[in-house]
Amino acid sequence: MPKDLKGKELPKGIYQRKDGRYEARALMNGIKIQLYNFNLKELKAEFEKRKEEAKQGVDKKLSNITLDEWFEEWFTRYKVPKIKETSINPMKTKYRANFGRLIGNMKVADIRNMDIQDVINTMQREGKATSSMRDALGRIRECLESAKNNRIISENPCFDITVPWENVTKERRFLSQEEQNRFLKQVENNWYKEMFYIMFLTGMRIGEVGGLKWEDVDFKNKCININRSLSCQYESGVKTVRLIAPKTHNSYRKIPFMGEAEEMFLSQKKKQEKIKRELGKRYRSDGEFSDLVFVTSMGSPVFRHHAEKEVKKVVKAINEQEAFDSVREQREPHYFEDLYPHAIRHTFCSRCFQLNMNPKVVQKLMGHQHYSTTIDIYTHVMQDDIDSEVCKLESAIFTTPEE
Repeated sequence: MPKDLKGKELPKGIYQRKDGRYEARALMNGIKIQLYNFNLKELKAEFEKRKEEAKQGVDKKLSNITLDEWFEEWFTRYKVPKIKETSINPMKTKYRANFGRLIGNMKVADIRNMDIQDVINTMQREGKATSSMRDALGRIRECLESAKNNRIISENPCFDITVPWENVTKERRFLSQEEQNRFLKQVENNWYKEMFYIMFLTGMRIGEVGGLKWEDVDFKNKCININRSLSCQYESGVKTVRLIAPKTHNSYRKIPFMGEAEEMFLSQKKKQEKIKRELGKRYRSDGEFSDLVFVTSMGSPVFRHHAEKEVKKVVKAINEQEAFDSVREQREPHYFEDLYPHAIRHTFCSRCFQLNMNPKVVQKLMGHQHYSTTIDIYTHVMQDDIDSEVCKLESAIFTTPEE
């Protein structure tokens, strides 16, 4: 049995230090307990309380931690080592915008199932997409499951939560062959003509287009090697641009030259060399960005917002011409629907299926990680074909035969 400085026996686990302080130590359920106090009576009471809490699986040191504090601890230890550096800021921002904003100051131990449901209900009232709600719930569920594993809480409050179903399914935007032709005709004299052609001919993501280097374009073997992606995001208010690994492991791929691909690359190379000579030192691409295939007219890397802005300009020009033509021809105008760069990727995929390509081959060309993503687009395209064929059938059935 331990003894105090005067030789008097002390309770198990309690010792007296040379400075007169009493120290209590124990390890229960993997939880380390270590307390100090000059008052033996107070120390014994606190020691028994902490041992009881340890028996119940609650670490006193963490029992007062807030959700914000625990999220940061969990995210740093468990998520950061597994995710891309460019994913860190977006994931933290999404947390702060929802659970962090609404219950981040609550102690983790005090959060109940109803508190989680209230956050989801608030997100719904604010018009957040169902996918955003499910993503937010999934992340906080993972975070609090770790809190349970670390004995901060005994139960995870994130289960049996009701998330509303999406009322309206957002249609993927595909361009018909006619729309694609109208678009490409409009960009004939556009600085980004070659870039748009390559997007339609390869289905590359806009980040992959921006990160493509001339060393990736294999003229000898007539193919494109996808090895990186261009990333641009704001981190703590600072614009950060870097070349990163592609989105997934399957994103590393070879895409054979199709259609006018080789012609477009040669045209781009010639145009780029000309602008380099004209701009001289004012040409902006340097360092790791010096060998990029597609750049702005000043030589800067092409980001998503460049492509989005240019696409909107093209659509606006098409519709302005259509408005003029419809008045001149005295007919109803057929306006071009709103468009975004990723729709060009969808369009390439749809063309592959319309040409009866094997879905597994299409998955490889697209760099989809999951086969289900490819099949989802395939199903959409096939449904359009079914609708078209059904219209023909209806026309044949309900046409009155000539007498």
